[in-house]
Amino acid sequence: MGNQQLTLDLEKVARARELARSIALQVQQEIDQNTTVSIERTVARLFGIDGTNANGVPLPNVVVDQVAEAGQLQRGIAYWLANGAAALGKAPQQVAEACAQGLDLCSLGVQDPNRVAEIMETYTSQALQAIKEQRRVREEAVARLGMGPRPLKYVIVASGNIFEDVKQAQSAARHGADIIAVIRTTAQSLLDYVPYGTTTEGFGGTYATQANFKLMRQALDEVSEEVGRYIQLVNYCSGLCMPEIAAMGALERLDMMLNDAMYGILFRDINMDRTFADQYFSRMINAYAGIVINTGEDNYLTTADAFEQAHTVLASNFINEQLGLQAGLRNWQLGLGHAFELDPNTPNGLLYEIAMAQTIRQIFPEAPLKYMPPTKHMTGDIFLGHVQNAMFNLVSVLTGQSIHLLGMLTEAIHTPHLSDRILSIENAQYVMDNARDLGGEISFRPDGIIQKRSAEILDQTVEFLGDIAAKGLKRAISEGWFADIKRPVAGGKGSDGVISKGLDYVNPIMEEMRRELGSNSAGKGEER
Repeated sequence: MGNQQLTLDLEKVARARELARSIALQVQQEIDQNTTVSIERTVARLFGIDGTNANGVPLPNVVVDQVAEAGQLQRGIAYWLANGAAALGKAPQQVAEACAQGLDLCSLGVQDPNRVAEIMETYTSQALQAIKEQRRVREEAVARLGMGPRPLKYVIVASGNIFEDVKQAQSAARHGADIIAVIRTTAQSLLDYVPYGTTTEGFGGTYATQANFKLMRQALDEVSEEVGRYIQLVNYCSGLCMPEIAAMGALERLDMMLNDAMYGILFRDINMDRTFADQYFSRMINAYAGIVINTGEDNYLTTADAFEQAHTVLASNFINEQLGLQAGLRNWQLGLGHAFELDPNTPNGLLYEIAMAQTIRQIFPEAPLKYMPPTKHMTGDIFLGHVQNAMFNLVSVLTGQSIHLLGMLTEAIHTPHLSDRILSIENAQYVMDNARDLGGEISFRPDGIIQKRSAEILDQTVEFLGDIAAKGLKRAISEGWFADIKRPVAGGKGSDGVISKGLDYVNPIMEEMRRELGSNSAGKGEER
């Protein structure tokens, strides 16, 4: 970042944060009232339940669906599993297997409350220790091997076949990639279960499964030793199984997770209550595991104009920041998103891109910002596309971005080939090496285009957040205030998986994580 920075009105920045916190607290009050089938399946997974029944249905789904159909999920699956374990003298995995064979979990007699509590504590402790151990392994590997210089070069693999993805990921790392993202197969976000085992078929990406996570993490560990730097692994913690995938990622040592508060609502039409509750628990797990989240504000600019709607990106950054902090995430884990998406025919477009990138960098100085490449205005002209990506690379290094998703010259043509990725890595390396310290050599004119544009965006953001705080976030989304997309407050996919917590609800995983994280959550101490 340049020594001479933009002049920001710090009172307006503080006001924006205050408004965003007010918005987030409104949402949190509703989050604390609900659980979801995916939250409960996550607890089951963390209690050690794995595998499928004879029909291929994941066992976490088997037990949670059974309790939900009996109308008893408002108490929390942790209670029913622990009660069943006490009654049968078996581990939760064996209880789940018995349910798959016909056991009615809710028909078992009420066991000694002290014994039930002891079982919950045992399996909670085991789960959290497993996550802590993976965090320790990561931290030791990073300390020993180090990572590449920022902006870290983030490369996607998306063949559909995890074994082919492994080959492409290792090759990309050898050519200079720092972060490997395994794109998830199309529409997995709308599956209300997590597929099981390694997979070789996927459309537009590869299934996110725990076995696939394990395989790719092992492959990246191998290549990390070979290239002498720690290669980070990313997947998608979103959709109807958001917290489950967060748990799988924590157990298999993923390093980053795409984990946005509103993406599923806006772009997948998932129910608002479902999404907000799920993102809270998923972010708590990511916080505990030391995982960096990536938010999805860049997507807004694929459906809305990047110049006119720039303030909605910054406003969403503020909201995602506050919701993340409430879940226990630290600033260094908040990979807030933005993008280089102005129409390339815009006069002085590069200056406006610098204004946006520099503004966000200064407002969130500790956040590992994720900067996204041009996609909306890529035409299939690979030569022009390569130039657009070079300008994107320049803005990224100039403004000190952290996580840099490489633009592909074949964007809008096909899923990138390995050779396309290598060309993109070489482009980024060339620009970033040649302009490494440019930000420290320049200053911004006080009355210049960049400074004026920055001030304009901040002014619009404060006004926008004020309007949302008055209206409420759910209603603002329903009226199309983000990404020009309208979603119904009470509609959307997965609404039948939202359950009001009972007075005797218990989630020992969430309670213990919250206690250890010292979360700022509005719901702290209010678990019912």
